[in-house]
Formats: sequence, structure tokens, C-alpha cells
Amino acid sequence: MKVLVVDDEQPARARLRQLLDDEESYEYVGEAGNGKDAVLLSAELRPDIVLLDIRMPGLDGIETAHHLNMQDNPPAIVFTTAYDEYAIDAFDARAIGYVLKPVRRAKLTAALEQASRLAPSTLISVASQANMSVARKHVCSRSQTELKLIPVTEISCFRADQKYVTVYHDSGQDLIDDSLRALVEEFSDDFVRIHRSALVAVARIDRIEKTDDGKSRVVLRDKSQVDDEELIISRRHLAEVRRRLKGV
Repeated sequence: MKVLVVDDEQPARARLRQLLDDEESYEYVGEAGNGKDAVLLSAELRPDIVLLDIRMPGLDGIETAHHLNMQDNPPAIVFTTAYDEYAIDAFDARAIGYVLKPVRRAKLTAALEQASRLAPSTLISVASQANMSVARKHVCSRSQTELKLIPVTEISCFRADQKYVTVYHDSGQDLIDDSLRALVEEFSDDFVRIHRSALVAVARIDRIEKTDDGKSRVVLRDKSQVDDEELIISRRHLAEVRRRLKGV
């Protein structure tokens, strides 16, 4: 079983590598010091298991696990953590593999044996119960040659078209693998659905205006590549859009 080690502290990575080197059933294949590098290395090395620190700058462990889950053949996850008892209770309740720091050999071996692939809904539930961040700070766009992490704060709109979702952001537009339904659930605090196929950042909306044929549409504060027709508000969602713009 190939194992990727992810921790922002070098001594912690060295300790885990030492423990893995003594285990015949597991092969250390690489390490990363942050979540972004972990996602890139996982796509390249295709590990069976990722030992993943929770507290890291930038992408924390929960968000990194979200992005790892989006890969074609996602690795199993074992969290390494110094979190308090509430987080541990959340992991225990959902049979999520974890090992407390400082890492002991017996605990690591047991966690590796029970490593499992995690559904996004499980991660959200655990994060919520443990008072950790639920919503990601980035969405991930993948192509054959590139993996891009797009900050949510730079996104103006998500638009669904059949089985694809296009994300419009400050640097352009990209396709992502997330469903619009999942994005609505995850980012409902900062985005509002304007029709069945579009989700718009509330902070990016300048106003609502009437079109020549009497429809309502949102006007964005920044220049966007989103077609005006895609910013038409359906009657079903108009009241909610107005409410969100008033901040109530």
C-alpha cells in the first residue's frame, strides 16, 4: 500500500516516514508540507493512503480531503491530529481513521488498517460537529496537464450546463467536477441561486435590473464573462435574491 505523508512540520513528516519504513505492508512514496502540494502529489503518485495533518496553513486537512476526494481514484485518508476531544468524538462517531500526535507505532498501524474513503457529506458533518470550517476556501479545476485551486473569494458565478459546471472567477473561467446541488449546499452563506443552473456570489451583485422584455437579472459589480442571459433571475428565485441583497 503506497502512503503519502502530509504535514506542515518537517519533524512530524520525518517521524511518520520512519514509522512507515519499518512497516512491510506500507510503502512511503512521498511527502508534502501543505494541502495544495498534497493534492498535486496525490494526482501524480496515486497513493492508496494519505496521512493528512488537520491543522495546516492555507488548505487545512478537511479542505484538502475534499479535493483528494475529487480525484478519479481517491486515496483513503488517515488524519493526524492534536485536536481536542470534541473533534475526536466526531471522528469516532463516523469511523474515520485518525491518529493523535505524538504518533505512536501501534496507533498508526491500527489507523492504517482501518483507513477508508470518505464521502464529502461525511467530511462536512465531521467538520461541523468539531467546530471546524465546513465550506472550502477553494474549488479545484482539473485538466490532463494542470490542477488549479481557485479561491472562493475570487468567484463571481457557478453555472451548470448538462453534466459540467463552469466557474467564473477573476482570472477567467474553468470547468469543475462539483455538482451545482453540492455547491449550493456548501456555499449557501455567500452565494445565492438565481435560477436552476446558476449560483452567484452575493457580494459580487451590484443590483437587480429589468430587461427590455420585463425579466429581472442581476448586474455584477465586476466585469464578468458570464452571458447576460445566464444572469436572468427566475420568478421562483427572485424573492430570495432580493432578500439576500438586503442582508436579511
